[in-house]
Amino acid sequence: MKVTDIKEIKIKTAEFIISNTDIKKCPEPKLPEYAFIGRSNVGKSSLINMLTGYKKLAKISGQPGKTQLINHFLINENWYLVDLPGYGFAKISKKMRENWEKMISTYISRRENLMCVFVLIDIRHDPQKNDLIFMENLALKNIPFVVVFTKSDKLGKNKVIASVENYKTKMLETWAEFPQYFITSAVEAGGRQEVLNLIEETNKFFT
Repeated sequence: MKVTDIKEIKIKTAEFIISNTDIKKCPEPKLPEYAFIGRSNVGKSSLINMLTGYKKLAKISGQPGKTQLINHFLINENWYLVDLPGYGFAKISKKMRENWEKMISTYISRRENLMCVFVLIDIRHDPQKNDLIFMENLALKNIPFVVVFTKSDKLGKNKVIASVENYKTKMLETWAEFPQYFITSAVEAGGRQEVLNLIEETNKFFT
């Protein structure tokens, strides 16, 4: 779903519902749901707080791998935002990493009301293998996803453009087209309305 007309979406309420490791304990799938995931320390909590306008909704930590559970937040009482554990360089045991991967895979594959996965990418870095593999797996499973470049405020405008083009070049080596993407900044609220507009429009297709 591509959004062309950007309108202001207001977040009136954002409520933490539950954290767990078992998909069976997630809220009943009666509302559309959107999952946010990315490499550890990609700025996921900051982005979630920026999108919702609630500064302490998701816990922010300088320690990679802080999010260890499937966290559900009810937004405007009509859709769920889901904060998933990160992947990548978190200092965790091999066993715990395997448990995380299984938990995430089970959630993404089986959660019937999951409308879209927002894959967060730190715009400052070159394409990372684990990001590319994760997105490829989503595509193979026919899971809708979009790319969200984070921390754009850390680069100048020209470097932001160059970084996105670099990512496009890399992915188009094996992909037929580049996925829909957003450029965001938790500091400057960049991309906020664009992301919320996509969610608002996608909600209309939920049955």
